[in-house]
Amino acid sequence: MPEQRDSKSDNSASLLRALTHRFHTADAAIAEIAGLEAKLSLPSGIVHIISDVHGEDAKLRHVINNASGALRQLVDATLNGRLSDAEKARFLAVLYYPRDAIRVFAADIIASGQRASWIHSTVTLQFEIVRALRKSYRRDHFESLLGPHYRELFIELGSAQRPEYIREMLHALSRHDRDWAAVRAGARLIRNLTCEELLVAGDLGDRGPRIDRVIETLMSQPRVNVLWGNHDMLWIGAHLGHEPCMLTMLRFSARYRRAAQLEEGYGILTTPLERLVRDEYHDDPAERFMPKGEGLREALMVARMQKAIAVMQFKAEGNMIAQHPEWNLDHRRLLHHIQFEGSGKHARAKAVEIGGKHYEMLDQRLPTIDPDNPYAYSTTEQACIDVLKNSCTQSARLRQHMEWIVRHGGMWTNRDEVLVFHGCVPVDLDGTPQSLRVDGREVAGRELMDALGSVVRRAMRKRWFALDADADWLWYLWGGPRSPLFGKDKLATFESYFIADKETHKEIKNPYFDLIHDAAFVHRIGRLFGCDERVLIVNGHVPVKIEKGEQPVKRGGNAITIDGAFSEAYGNRGYTLVLRPEGIDLAEHAPFQGVEAAIRSGADIVPKVERIRTHERPRLVRDTGQGQRTQQEIADLETLVSAYQEGVVSERE
Repeated sequence: MPEQRDSKSDNSASLLRALTHRFHTADAAIAEIAGLEAKLSLPSGIVHIISDVHGEDAKLRHVINNASGALRQLVDATLNGRLSDAEKARFLAVLYYPRDAIRVFAADIIASGQRASWIHSTVTLQFEIVRALRKSYRRDHFESLLGPHYRELFIELGSAQRPEYIREMLHALSRHDRDWAAVRAGARLIRNLTCEELLVAGDLGDRGPRIDRVIETLMSQPRVNVLWGNHDMLWIGAHLGHEPCMLTMLRFSARYRRAAQLEEGYGILTTPLERLVRDEYHDDPAERFMPKGEGLREALMVARMQKAIAVMQFKAEGNMIAQHPEWNLDHRRLLHHIQFEGSGKHARAKAVEIGGKHYEMLDQRLPTIDPDNPYAYSTTEQACIDVLKNSCTQSARLRQHMEWIVRHGGMWTNRDEVLVFHGCVPVDLDGTPQSLRVDGREVAGRELMDALGSVVRRAMRKRWFALDADADWLWYLWGGPRSPLFGKDKLATFESYFIADKETHKEIKNPYFDLIHDAAFVHRIGRLFGCDERVLIVNGHVPVKIEKGEQPVKRGGNAITIDGAFSEAYGNRGYTLVLRPEGIDLAEHAPFQGVEAAIRSGADIVPKVERIRTHERPRLVRDTGQGQRTQQEIADLETLVSAYQEGVVSERE
């Protein structure tokens, strides 16, 4: 008879073995228990949630640097009027942009002969702010942020017991021109202490100038997590060489004149598009494709590039949709419904049939579409796509960034009662979650998000050299009608380019977006994700149109949209939701005037802050989900201590 094994006992033994590698003795485990017990009594960590950054790297940096306005308030409260307005503006500039501010101020400081006193005064003030911030952190976490080069200096500044010792250290640093670097490191430490976690609810790129810099900024923060948005799916797909995703991403870059993020950021060549334009669209007015904003390339060239990309996109999408009849999207394959007059490159697209109705085509020049085989790439298009795919799949920086997004991202998450996802839970008119067949199973609600999240990770693991139908789901997440990241009945890109009737341009939102005004509906959605009646649902994706009377907090009071038009293309405002020990705040940001204005004139984003939920008492770590996990760690360590004491496992010196 085979030996019966207790899986629970096996798991306990495995856990003990793992813990012995970290804590070699009972004393080491007991010391950690003491630290964790004390951590439970600390105030709960501050979490900042933002959404829909859309490539606005400079504004993102400022919102992070000023802690959504909280750092200015902390400086006012801590220094309590000891600085003049000019001194405070300079001090804040150094905290927000230390490298840039020192570049601007250093010459005058040196010329005045006050370098040593300015450095000493600045780092001393910085550590008054640090002492106020570090109260919320366990010592080991705080010291992990110090770094090796200024660790001793910062520990001395933190205690403030030996001012002359500090002066001597600064003097020695100045001889090697490292005193400025100490100021920069102090500013970085403050920035890293202002919030315990930054959570970005999707759409890192498109529309704004530099998704590459957005991701670099996020990667440099001590703790960041991401909820994927539908625009993020395009970039993930593009790096895999998935043609519909890649072409849609390129079309956005052309539409908003964002070639720099492709060429400088990722080394993706756009010259193949210029060649395609010269070969096929050289005399095309491309009036329906004029780009937004300004750039170095001639506007007409960019318009022609955008048109060339759009036509290839419609072909790629049509071919892909034909492979997925289960998606029920055949009505979105429109090229074979175009009615042409003439033949060859001189044929004119006169009308298109959509939904049984005929519409005149506003742009009749489609030189690369063969009426007899409309979804086939022309020879020149295929050559262009081959080079573009190679650029995307071979860009090491793009691969690094997309791997980071997938590794640090997901479809949904929660922080205690706060449930966060980018778009929606697709539902029917009565609020019943809509299902979708994924991996052979009909799934809805949380199961749908979890299943699609698994597909995204699986597609990423397969990489570009094993591209298959999993990658098609990236496109579906971008714009499929039951995608939790999209939440509309269709993408009306073709109609907006080619048809005058604005009724065809409408993209009807999923009923979810009306139902989240109903508190009972929000409770039902919350329960799908394991949340109790206190749930607060947080979404991005759909910009809040303040000018039309819309409000971020929904009428039921337990749902909120934080896509506040962060992108300049949408309004240059935006929101941060701030989870504090005392409650939940909504910070509404003003337009950003730029880094130079912040340094030279003290311009700042001073948000309007509204408390939307107040806790009965300030929360401690023990009151949170993090506290529950910490208590489990303590229980595991207590088991380890007992095992050491009883000789079940042996201590190591």
